[in-house]
Amino acid sequence: MNFIISEALKGIKQLYNEDVPESAISIQDTRKEFEGQVTIVVFPIVRFSKKSPEQTANDLGDFLVENLNEVVAFNVVKGFLNLSIADSYWLNLFNTELLDPSFGTFKPNGKKVMVEYSSPNTNKPLHLGHVRNNLLGYSVAELLNAVGYEVFKVNLVNDRGIHICKSMLAWQKWGNGETPENSFLKGDHLVGKYYVIFDKEYKKEIDALKQEGQTEEDAKKNAPLIKEAQRMLQDWEAGDSSVIDLWKTMNGWVYDGFAVTYKNLGVDFDKYYYESNTYLLGKDTVEEGLQKGVFFKKPDGSVWIDLTADGLDQKLVLRADGTSVYITQDLGTAQMKYDDFKMDESIYVVGNEQDYHFKVLFLILQKLGKSWAQGLYHLSYGMVDLPSGKMKSREGTVVDADDLITEMVKTAKQKTELLGKVNGFSEDEKENLYYQIGMGALKYFLLKVEPKKRLLFDPAESIDFQGNTGPFIQYTHARIKSLMAKAGFSASKGVDVAISATELDMILLLSKYPLELTEAAKAHSPATLANYLYEVAKMFNKFYHEIPPIIKEEDEDLRQHRLNLSAVTAGILKSGMKMLGIEVPEKM
Repeated sequence: MNFIISEALKGIKQLYNEDVPESAISIQDTRKEFEGQVTIVVFPIVRFSKKSPEQTANDLGDFLVENLNEVVAFNVVKGFLNLSIADSYWLNLFNTELLDPSFGTFKPNGKKVMVEYSSPNTNKPLHLGHVRNNLLGYSVAELLNAVGYEVFKVNLVNDRGIHICKSMLAWQKWGNGETPENSFLKGDHLVGKYYVIFDKEYKKEIDALKQEGQTEEDAKKNAPLIKEAQRMLQDWEAGDSSVIDLWKTMNGWVYDGFAVTYKNLGVDFDKYYYESNTYLLGKDTVEEGLQKGVFFKKPDGSVWIDLTADGLDQKLVLRADGTSVYITQDLGTAQMKYDDFKMDESIYVVGNEQDYHFKVLFLILQKLGKSWAQGLYHLSYGMVDLPSGKMKSREGTVVDADDLITEMVKTAKQKTELLGKVNGFSEDEKENLYYQIGMGALKYFLLKVEPKKRLLFDPAESIDFQGNTGPFIQYTHARIKSLMAKAGFSASKGVDVAISATELDMILLLSKYPLELTEAAKAHSPATLANYLYEVAKMFNKFYHEIPPIIKEEDEDLRQHRLNLSAVTAGILKSGMKMLGIEVPEKM
């Protein structure tokens, strides 16, 4: 709408003899309850006009109608000037820009961005919380890539520390040589099984020590199992060959299991980082901080940073026994990632329970003088709940990602067959469709909610062919493709026709696609794109039901125009859903 801004500036000069900055002209979409498509917010202009907002708006409206052929009428609501733009302008926009094959594509912007997501622990399988993390990270990466960034998707695997030692120790004590092969369990499920066993046995020891008179805090520290696990961690860091060999074996089981889940989720990574390779680098960073006076040592030899002046607290960065804490490894990994990729921005997709951790991490890196620390961003997201309640992984009641995927596909199959949407499909086509619908429902439901919000995920509610769901958008795309096939659609140039009010609304909505991508990428929020795609699907269904059947339309130009509208809609739905990691069927 640059031509409106330009003409408005001329109008203010002519009407009030004032040169005003372009920033004084604020344009927005006209609210649905008022006539028009474009609204100028007049309040910033009042100081130049020296008149009331209503009078200023009327003056400017008269000027624009007189001097711009595209502006055919206006109305004023308080300090808002609502402009009605000629249908011919919107039709020309559709024919020249939206029908261009490059519509919705961006040129490279020369900037590099890293998105770190998933970051699983190797002591248990992925669960529903991980699913939100993976889908969010993947989609944000796809969005940033779409708007011109060079994107690197990385996965930092938490493959060392006390958590994996717990699973290893439990397997040593109670495993009896169990493997994925002889147990017929996925490797990550098998290792997770022993993590749960450790926790149960550890609780028994804590209860026994409490009965002997120890406080719960002391019992947790003195339980033999936790002491054994801590010794195993020290042996690992000392390079004990037997511990290292077991660690490699059990982590190998987990990685094989993760690979299956990642494939089923449709996510991927350009590079994996492993904490086992970064914790020593973190120690080097701690030494650097000591030399710079950023860190200090306590009498017991532990290393800390005092952030009380920054409104935080004192933070441990290295234990007295010389072993790493999470912040140690994160410091080292941050440096390694920057050295590897020299990215302008780095996004950490991590749950909101780590908000404080990332405030500390980013602040420490800034205090260490890392110039790239300004480009660090924590994409914080909320917990996922089910109708039955909060997930609790340590009790073994976690909502397993693999089970969830299986359940989603199963539910999609039941609902799809019930509605008779697979008549004439081969068995392979049916199975592929059930997977597309089930995963589309899961992904859309988790991504349509703003990341920061906690959400309640209801699998049954997510698979619905009506309402704000993935299957509704998928079905709309399939309906359009079916229509185009029956009509024998072939791409053509735009045609000059009279358009209906609904077609005008469609063009207005479809034209916003590039802006929606830009805003979603800027906000690191697939939710804005997801809800835009729902509006597009909803608008198409309104259009489809209001106009006479396109296939029977005898006016060739009108028929072609409406098929062009349908084709652009399908293209946006397919392109946009792909950025959410969702496939849209060609038929259903």
